[in-house]
Amino acid sequence: MSSIALFSFLFLGISLWVSYRLRSKFAAYNQMPLSSGMSGREVAQKMLRDNGIYDVRVESVEGVLSDHYNPMDKTVNLSADVYNNRTIAAAAVAAHECGHAVQHATAYRWLMFRSRMVPVVQVSSMFIQWVLLAGVLLINVFPQLLLIGILLFTLTTVFALVTLPVEFDASRRALAWLGNARVADAQEQPQAKDALHWAAMTYVVSAIASLVTLLQYVLMFLGSRDRD
Repeated sequence: MSSIALFSFLFLGISLWVSYRLRSKFAAYNQMPLSSGMSGREVAQKMLRDNGIYDVRVESVEGVLSDHYNPMDKTVNLSADVYNNRTIAAAAVAAHECGHAVQHATAYRWLMFRSRMVPVVQVSSMFIQWVLLAGVLLINVFPQLLLIGILLFTLTTVFALVTLPVEFDASRRALAWLGNARVADAQEQPQAKDALHWAAMTYVVSAIASLVTLLQYVLMFLGSRDRD
């Protein structure tokens, strides 16, 4: 088995484990009532108002843990479990997504940089898999093709790395506001922090896996050059 395949399986296993931990944590904290009695929708609306944001809508979307902020149409999209429930998990997730809205409203530099990368990454992701596959198969004949694939993959790796400060900052803003606004009490704060910690770990694993895979392709390309 090649080193690339080995690392891919390794990080796939780690990713599945982190995903399992996230879902189990969310399920546990989604059974714990929030002392303030606010629903995820109410938490989101209050955090937006408290930050002077009135042009962002809070909407319910289908799916589990499908929560996200869309800067294009300025919507905080919450899954049904978050939108309707009055639990610690719902409050933490809703506040986190509003953290992205606050980043957008204040032109947080890493979010702005990440947003500018989105169109480029979307285009490169359409071709990267096939370019890398062809580059590996033709490495002894046309090594430049693998180099092109590496450059495309570098874009997705940079995107994954830039996502980390964006996600950590959104959680920091969420936790600070939950306490300052007295939406979550002192006992609930560590639980909200734990829920957001495991959500952030999914991005950390993805970024590390992307970086390691990129290095493996670079080493493969350099190895082919040494054989010339």
